[in-house]
Amino acid sequence: MSEIDKLAHSPLDLARELIRRPSITPADAGALDVLQTALASLGFRCTRLPFEDIDNLYAEIGEGIPHLCFAGHTDVVPPGDEAEWAAPPFDAIVSEGKLWGRGASDMKAAIAAFASAAARAVKEGKVKGKLSFLITGDEEGKGVNGTVKVLEWLREQNIKIDHCLVGEPSNPDAMGDMIKVGRRGSINCWLTVTGKQGHVAYPDRAKNPVPALMRKLLRLSETPLDEGYERFQPSNLEVTNIHIGNEAHNVIPAKATARFNVRFNPNWTGKSIEDWLKSQIEPIAKETNARYTLDCVTSGEAFLTTDMKFIGVLSACVEEKTGRKPDLSTTGGTSDARFIKDYAPVAEFGLVGATMHQVDEHVAVGDIELLADIYEAVIARYFETFAQ
Repeated sequence: MSEIDKLAHSPLDLARELIRRPSITPADAGALDVLQTALASLGFRCTRLPFEDIDNLYAEIGEGIPHLCFAGHTDVVPPGDEAEWAAPPFDAIVSEGKLWGRGASDMKAAIAAFASAAARAVKEGKVKGKLSFLITGDEEGKGVNGTVKVLEWLREQNIKIDHCLVGEPSNPDAMGDMIKVGRRGSINCWLTVTGKQGHVAYPDRAKNPVPALMRKLLRLSETPLDEGYERFQPSNLEVTNIHIGNEAHNVIPAKATARFNVRFNPNWTGKSIEDWLKSQIEPIAKETNARYTLDCVTSGEAFLTTDMKFIGVLSACVEEKTGRKPDLSTTGGTSDARFIKDYAPVAEFGLVGATMHQVDEHVAVGDIELLADIYEAVIARYFETFAQ
């Protein structure tokens, strides 16, 4: 077996090679070259898809249906102060039975585990359709030139994905804890109230925007949006910043701005959340005679995967290999699954995410091997279940 073949078959070795490439968004630093070399050695047909400053990889093997796609990202967040790390964040040190480094949990080791599982599945003839990788370098960034554009390219090429597994670190504490079967939506909002600047000693000659802004924020913060949704917690609004920018102690400011985020369940869409916000703000605006603007950007809609045949395949394999019945959850932030759900049923299962984005990010070596075993079982059971 050549060194390249060994790399493709060893999840730990491949994970270490990926971590050694400091692929901080938008840089690739050679991470996709490592993965492409490994997949090509297995017979995958690889296509690089650069969009502006982001590089992406689509690789497939087999033909026809069903088509199972594994999606993930090789980009990572910055390591922060490297002096605080016990070992350099891109050295991929193995110590105390753990793999240390930026991207170990989120999510280079999961990519390596699926590549290893694919190598075994291909060798043993378990791929009875098409198996593919959709790997982006833009998940930790703006999400504009990554998965979204690769999916658009797939549509243009008439390549249809039947089901997708995303390798995000889904387990809170131990392998087998959780499969993500949906995600809450997210909308970022900026509320600005405009008044009239003036001297604090002459408030009758000015109009302070701060009280009106505070009343609006209090109304939004104290009014429940809903009581939850199947597998979802209640939607919530959190104020994240209030900015006035007034350095003078004796000047009434002209403007006051607040930033807040709403995480919402499928009771809502981004548009309906924005309409609700206006319905809460408008009465106070009229009462206070205060001008305002509300700007909202929806970064992802809420979704719930209801293809229980697919979820059943994943759940059965996880339980078989870990002895735990995974919770089917929608907790956490957003992921690229929010884009994929418009093309195919999607679920997420990966490593333990306890240290993702932290100093000294790490995962247990045994968990990487276990994940490869789970993924191999998923590939085999998927084609047994869905192949025609």
